[in-house]
Amino acid sequence: MGKSVKTLARNYGVYLGVLLSIIYILVYFINLNLFVNSTFGISLYIICVIFGIVAVAKVKQYYNGYLSFKDCFTSYFITIFIGLLFMTLLSYILFNFIDVEAAAALKELSKEKLVEVYNNLNVSKEKINEMLLQMEADNLFSFKNSFSTLLIRYILPLSIIGLLVSATLKKRNQDTE
Repeated sequence: MGKSVKTLARNYGVYLGVLLSIIYILVYFINLNLFVNSTFGISLYIICVIFGIVAVAKVKQYYNGYLSFKDCFTSYFITIFIGLLFMTLLSYILFNFIDVEAAAALKELSKEKLVEVYNNLNVSKEKINEMLLQMEADNLFSFKNSFSTLLIRYILPLSIIGLLVSATLKKRNQDTE
């Protein structure tokens, strides 16, 4: 049973990865400003949650409507992890090897966004300048930063949502217990 759950989830993860990669490439060609737009970030979360839910529903359907909490979460997690891994690898390759100038432009846009957000939060100028210096020293698209962003910004919050989805969609087969 576990292998089929993983296989089905892996397929949906690849579908999600292809979709996120297409979106990422379109945004890259249309307007780099969208990468620092909150709406774009939120839309990525929504797409991932929808794909995760669809993956759980399809796996559950494959098993005649019965799926344990563990299998629900496994199918959700594998789907979002593979999909986001595609996007992270694309970002890493795109901004480190293909278009380094775009990475520099994105760094400047990110710095502008940081100043805007922290000014709205009344953060001191000294603290903002300190953060800007740190950003300037960092490669936003380094391997370390890319994968820590994957884990902290995407996988962790989406996994918490996945736990809620799994708790909601699980259904045990009383005949097998």
